[in-house]
Amino acid sequence: MEFILFAIIAYLLGSIPSGVIVGKVGYNMDIREHGSGNLGATNTFRILGVKAGIVVTLADILKGTAATALPLFFDAEVYRLAIGLFAVVGHTYPLFAKFKGGKAVATSGGIILGINPILFAVMVLSFITTLYISKYVSLSSMVTGIIAIIVSALFRDLGLIIVTAALTIFVFYRHRENIKRIKNKTEPKITWM
Repeated sequence: MEFILFAIIAYLLGSIPSGVIVGKVGYNMDIREHGSGNLGATNTFRILGVKAGIVVTLADILKGTAATALPLFFDAEVYRLAIGLFAVVGHTYPLFAKFKGGKAVATSGGIILGINPILFAVMVLSFITTLYISKYVSLSSMVTGIIAIIVSALFRDLGLIIVTAALTIFVFYRHRENIKRIKNKTEPKITWM
């Protein structure tokens, strides 16, 4: 019963559409009507700029972290990584945004941050490095997932390895159109200032 309750709360946390809220409250704009139509951080960066993008990224990360932290506040013995997965489901298929959400990258990172900050730091470094070299946000997200699987093995935590692998596979699935565009050289690149 505890697990179900925490899973529902985690899903609702994940369902909070950070990009939509920031766009409408701060800019009187629905970012789903612009750019890629996605409500995630990448589209927010492109449409609303760096400040809004950072706010949405942090909010989406914290959704995953908060979900994994929930059981700690209630001293509940449930598997926190599993609870975190429901935040990713909420972010990807949000109740509060007609079940059309983001691509699960930031919220997945938030889950890892809540469980293993060292692995999260490696993921951030990997993402930034790959983004600097390739200028592809999507590619950086997928490469970071692969590196996260490899590094998670060093901690000898089977649950962490399995969840990290599952999240990476899901991120690849959510980026399947991006993969096609990368192959066709039509995927947008970021520009460094």
